[in-house]
Amino acid sequence: MSTDISAATKALFADLEWRGLIAQTTDRAALIKDFSAKPRSFYIGFDPTAPSLHVGNLVVLLVMRRFQLAGHQPIPLVGGATGLVGDPSGRNEERSMNDTELVGEWVGRIRKQLEAFLTFEGSNGAIMANNLDWTAPMSAITFLRDIGKHFSVNQMLAKDSVSSRLESNGISYTEFSYQVLQGMDYLELYRRHNCILQLGGSDQWGNIIAGLDLIRKVEQGSAHAFTIPLMAKSDGSKFGKTASGAIWLDPEMTSPYAFFQFWINSEDADVENFLKVFSFKDRAEIQRLIETVATNPGAREAQRELARELTTLVHGSATCANVEDASKALFGQGDLAKLDESILESALSQLPRTTVAKNELVDNKFPSWVDLLVATGVVESKSAARRIVKENGAYLNNTKIEGEDFAPSVSDLIHGRFLVLRKGKRDLASVELT
Repeated sequence: MSTDISAATKALFADLEWRGLIAQTTDRAALIKDFSAKPRSFYIGFDPTAPSLHVGNLVVLLVMRRFQLAGHQPIPLVGGATGLVGDPSGRNEERSMNDTELVGEWVGRIRKQLEAFLTFEGSNGAIMANNLDWTAPMSAITFLRDIGKHFSVNQMLAKDSVSSRLESNGISYTEFSYQVLQGMDYLELYRRHNCILQLGGSDQWGNIIAGLDLIRKVEQGSAHAFTIPLMAKSDGSKFGKTASGAIWLDPEMTSPYAFFQFWINSEDADVENFLKVFSFKDRAEIQRLIETVATNPGAREAQRELARELTTLVHGSATCANVEDASKALFGQGDLAKLDESILESALSQLPRTTVAKNELVDNKFPSWVDLLVATGVVESKSAARRIVKENGAYLNNTKIEGEDFAPSVSDLIHGRFLVLRKGKRDLASVELT
C-alpha cells in the first residue's frame, strides 16, 4: 500500500504543479514525504454565505477530489459557525449578518452539493464536518482561555485581511476573530481525525498558518498548509461572473443550460488555464485540445469538451446531453420541437425576449417577424430588421424567413408557448405567448 500511495502522491503533486494549482505550501518536501508514507486526512472549509456553491468554489473542490483519487481522505467542512461570523479576506467592508436558521438551511444545501464530488465509502471515504458541532457547546470563557490565549494580537493585526481593512473601513471584533475560529477548526480536526493538511485559496494562507501555530502550541504537533491560486480571467475581469450574475452550482439558481454556455463561451485566451484547472483529462488530451484553439478556433472544440465534462460532473450526463442538444438546436443544428420543454425554457430564459398576450393576436397571428425582433431589443429599428430579411439572415424556429411581412402563427409555437428568432448565425431571441 505504501508503495502505491507513494507513487500516487508524487504523481499528484507533479500534476498539480503542471496545472498551476499550487500557490504556497509549508515545507513541500516534508508534505510530500508525509503523504507518501500512508493515506492522510486533509480538509477544506466552505462557509455558507449563500444557498449554493459557485464555480469559483470548484477550483479548491476539484483539488480536494484529486487528493482523494490519489488515495487520501478528504474532510469537507461546512462552516456552520464561521458562516455566522464572516471571513474578512478579500472584503473592504463588513458582511451582513445572516439569520441563524437561514445559515443552517444553507449548510444543509451545501453539504448535499459537496457529497456529489466525493466518495464517502471505502478506506479513504470522505468525512463531512460542521464546525458548529464543536463551537456551539463552548462557552465564551472557555474559548478565550483555551484558544484565544494562544493568539498574538500583534500577529493577527499583521494579517493582510486585517491590515487592509484597518487602513480602509475598519473591522469589527467579530470578523477580527474569524482567524481564531478557523485555527480552532484545524486543531479540532487534527485531534479528531489526525488531519495534517488544510487546503484553501491563496487568500486563506494567514488563517491556515494560524491553525498550524495553534496545533504546535496546544498539541506540540505539526501539520501542513497548501494554498491554491485564486482564479482570474485573462482580461482582468472576475472569474465566475457574467452580466446576469454569479454562476452557481445549484440548477435552480443557474440553469444547466446557462452553466454549459458559461464554459462554451470561454475566451480562447482563458481556455488553456480552464482546462488545466477544471478538467480531469490527462495531460496529452489537454495539450491536444489546447492546440485546437490555435489551429481551428472556430470549432471551439476545447470549450465544448470543457463544457461537457463540467456539466456532466455538476448536473449529470443526461442533463448535459439535453442542454447540448438545446445548444445545437438553437443554432440550427437540431429540431427545436424535439427538445424537452423545461430545457428549452431554461435555454430561452438566457436570451433577449419579449412576450405577446393571447388577446393581442389577430386571427391567431403574431405581429410580423420584423416587429417581434425589434421588440426583443436585438435590433434598434424596423429598417434594420427588414435589412436582415433581405440579406437572407432571418430565421424563425431555424426556418429561413423569405418576406419582410411574414407573421408567425399560433401553429408555429413550440410546446404551444415559444417562438425562436435568429439573426444570422448566432444572434438569438425568444417570444413567449402569455
